[in-house]
Amino acid sequence: MNPLGTILFAMLGGAIRVSTPFMFVALGECLTEKSGRINLGLEGTLVLGAMGGYATAYGTGSPWLGVLAGGCAGVLLGLLHGALCSLPKVNDIAVGIALMSFGTGVAFFFGKPFIQPQAPRLPSVPLGDWTGVPQLAEALQINPLFLLGLAAAALMAWSFGNTRWGLVVRTTGDSAAAARAMGVSVNGVRITATTVGGFLAGIGGSFLSLSYPGSWNEGLSSGQGLMAVALVIFARWAPLRCVGAALLFGAAGALGPALQSVGITRGYSLFNAAPYVLTLLIMIGSSKSKDSLRAAPGELSITR
Repeated sequence: MNPLGTILFAMLGGAIRVSTPFMFVALGECLTEKSGRINLGLEGTLVLGAMGGYATAYGTGSPWLGVLAGGCAGVLLGLLHGALCSLPKVNDIAVGIALMSFGTGVAFFFGKPFIQPQAPRLPSVPLGDWTGVPQLAEALQINPLFLLGLAAAALMAWSFGNTRWGLVVRTTGDSAAAARAMGVSVNGVRITATTVGGFLAGIGGSFLSLSYPGSWNEGLSSGQGLMAVALVIFARWAPLRCVGAALLFGAAGALGPALQSVGITRGYSLFNAAPYVLTLLIMIGSSKSKDSLRAAPGELSITR
């Protein structure tokens, strides 16, 4: 196969693998922000979910119990964030930054014994064996969590537009006064949304330690939780667009390894910085575009 084809197949497989944690964290942040709250602490949730998932999988021998444990770790941080932000005169951005440090610190402290041991990894589904092309078959080794992420995005998008629950969340995010007039508990909705968002982010963290790269160490996340906030803005707070944006970020993250696979090593570190450069460009573009925040929930602090 020619080098271009090799690069494209490597980027396809890399995009699917790298995008999965982006997808879960972005969906969690999308739900949280739709309720009118920002959670910048999802980086800590991602790391704690990765550690909790890996430790549980190592202790029980079941990677799926590890995924559940990662989600539960996210629930705890999400619930804590929601409860703290419900107090009077508490800034959700400041709380998020504090919980990011807290979650990361807890994960590093309790995760030290699990840096060397090997936990069982999540299996992959071979969707490309029928093609007869080894490179494509390798690229289409899909982790089930990627498929679950797609299903979660579709369910969330449908719920926002077709269910009373979705209407309540959107109304709470757009106008707290209107939600109260409907008899809705604004704090209750936001705590629930933040907790579920934390659960999704924790699952994304478990993917990092149990699938790709598939180990636990203190440099596992590389800022993916923070980049997810930019991803949600880029996706205009739409769950299905979050999937597309996650794949774009995943492809950017896979660019360096794809080039290295064909022997292009000069500037490798620069290509590895592609997701961070993309995040910076998105933030600059969003700050200059009036249309970019038009779809933003009205209660978010960035719209005021």
